[in-house]
Amino acid sequence: MRWSLPTVAVSPDLKPNLWDMALIPVVFALLALLAYGGAQMSTPYDVGTPLPLSLDPSNLPYYLLRSALRMGAALACSLVFTLIFGIVAAKVPALEKVLIPILDILQSIPILGFLSITVAGFIALFPGNLLGVECAAIFAIFTSQAWNMAFSLYSSLKTVPNDLIEASQVFHLSTWQRFWRLEMPWALPGLVWNMMVSVSGGWFFVVASEAISVSNQTIMLPGVGSYIALAIADRDLTAIVWAIVAVLAGIVVYDQLMFRPLVAWTDKFRVDTSQGEQPPESWLLTLMQRARLFRLLARLPVALWDAVSGLWRRREVEATAPARPRLPVVTLPAWAGRAWDGVLLAGAAGAMVEVALFVHGSVTLSEVGAVLLYGLATTARIVVLIALASVVWVPVGVWVGQRPAVAQNVQWIAQFLAAFPANLMFPVAVMLIVHFDLNVDVWTSPLMILGTQWYILFNVIAGAAAIPQDMKDAAGNLGLSGWMKWRRFILPAIMPAYVTGAFNACGGSWNASIVSEMVSWGDTQLVATGLGSYIAKATADGDFPRIALGIAVMCLFVMGFNRYLWRPLHTLAAERARLD
Repeated sequence: MRWSLPTVAVSPDLKPNLWDMALIPVVFALLALLAYGGAQMSTPYDVGTPLPLSLDPSNLPYYLLRSALRMGAALACSLVFTLIFGIVAAKVPALEKVLIPILDILQSIPILGFLSITVAGFIALFPGNLLGVECAAIFAIFTSQAWNMAFSLYSSLKTVPNDLIEASQVFHLSTWQRFWRLEMPWALPGLVWNMMVSVSGGWFFVVASEAISVSNQTIMLPGVGSYIALAIADRDLTAIVWAIVAVLAGIVVYDQLMFRPLVAWTDKFRVDTSQGEQPPESWLLTLMQRARLFRLLARLPVALWDAVSGLWRRREVEATAPARPRLPVVTLPAWAGRAWDGVLLAGAAGAMVEVALFVHGSVTLSEVGAVLLYGLATTARIVVLIALASVVWVPVGVWVGQRPAVAQNVQWIAQFLAAFPANLMFPVAVMLIVHFDLNVDVWTSPLMILGTQWYILFNVIAGAAAIPQDMKDAAGNLGLSGWMKWRRFILPAIMPAYVTGAFNACGGSWNASIVSEMVSWGDTQLVATGLGSYIAKATADGDFPRIALGIAVMCLFVMGFNRYLWRPLHTLAAERARLD
């Protein structure tokens, strides 16, 4: 008699296939890198102890890992902030009057201002540990990403076409169903493109975020940004080249593992597609869709989501029952909005008074007037640069956005150009300006727009890609061509996306002015006249009264731009330039 172990029947869905075998090593490699990098970010550390840094290229993979993890953590925090802030601002009119001005204020504060205010608090949260300094760096990167993403989601939710909203009402979709079946899918493509440019903005400010100043000393965290700063200080062109290679590698990794799958996945949320149009593809998304175990794991959050959605729908049904009284909807009258603007102006005036009291005795009244003039000089540069960038990139963005195959091929190139740190151009700029005896105030200006012009390009690409095919066909049937086609059809169709991109490009340029108006290459330093160089010099000197004055003046200029230019343009785009 032969004995055998009992056999257990395994469902075919639980048996891994070849696609699982190809994907599992990728997942375990990412988890191992995440665990190793996370452990290195939370090692014991005493403030004041210099961290070891070297220009040896063999250290760059480790530095790239540390910078990429900071970027990923900041992006995750930015996404959570975006979903909460953007949805509440777009869906609760009573809070919209409060949240959007708050966003203007937050965007107006430069990254160095956030660092100088928060670094001591983060270090106090984790005494004797490097994690406090790491959190300060992550928060600095967060401030370069979150505002763009939040405004993008808010703008998209406010510009959903009326005909699609009417269709959802015809199908009797509840508020919950309309949000997840119409409004959020409509906003996802634009949000993904803005996530890409936000990560690029993080790479642009990686040098400033990894150099933490505290107690009159600078902590250089291991990372690509610190490597770039050290290479510039040592005038090492070879190290600069290696840094460019490292940044390119980081962009390719982010593109292949995150953004290309997201772009391919969100393509299904487009309003329509042309016949024969090649959809974007991603090898990682294909692996995940064909891997049996990963499909099974993907069902778990779907099942949980269906349960939550069922509870919410049941709650909505109960809330609309005749027997249950409904709470009145609170709406703000027009005078309430004007009153809130008055409160904001009063708060801004109070903040300026506090700044005046803080800097009193350290800064003379004539210097305050000079700082205001510095702000006007920086404003003139930003206005000219935004106009030039718009003239160049709006036609390019429209052309690329209407050709998805082209957009997929240039996606990683645009990401690399957007992420290219302006600091790597400082050696070239300094050498050319010194060699040809050029005007510093003029020829350092392009460095301000180098990393922020891509907000315009990415948003215009997303806006052009969202134009429905039936509207394109209607424009062709009406014989629109040339300038009339641009004026009557293309420009109104992309206006909401362009306003979002130009708004964020303008805000990013204010931040970029701090690192672009005072450039150096070794011992050679060029200083342009402007508010950015004033803040940069005060930060380098540890002069907190002048830092506060510079930040306050920058906030004043940015809030004025947002209040009297960008907000009216956004309202105009939301009301008149809709894809209806």
